Amino acid sequence: MFPKLSVDKISEIHNIINKSNQKDKPRHKMTTKGPSRKQVIIPMGTNNAERVMAQSNMHVANINRLLKDIKSEVLVDFIQSDNNTFITTNKVATMSDLNVIEEYMKNLNNIDSNNVMSPMLLQSLSEGSFKLPISLMISF
Repeated sequence: MFPKLSVDKISEIHNIINKSNQKDKPRHKMTTKGPSRKQVIIPMGTNNAERVMAQSNMHVANINRLLKDIKSEVLVDFIQSDNNTFITTNKVATMSDLNVIEEYMKNLNNIDSNNVMSPMLLQSLSEGSFKLPISLMISF
């Protein structure tokens, strides 16, 4: 059925086909980076962080609604937790944005608001490197 071709000819055809397919496919450049100033850090106890994470999608929607009410350009993308709660936004939050987020977090019914501290942004050391605020270096 198939014509008899030498191994070299088959390899050549195979290489031609694969090279044309590689040019058509876009190459995605994946990079990872550390924390950014778009992350709002809210120090709180572990139990509080777990309770917040249990309904994180609802909290994202509620905070975004409150930010929209004050005509902020900042929107919350997602919430993550590691003893502290990290809220990642689309832009660097202003003080009024931080106040809205703090008020929302302290008024949640299922958490101990006494353990919720004021939200803060990462402090820039130099371009491309950040450090946690001093208050977060002490474990809560």
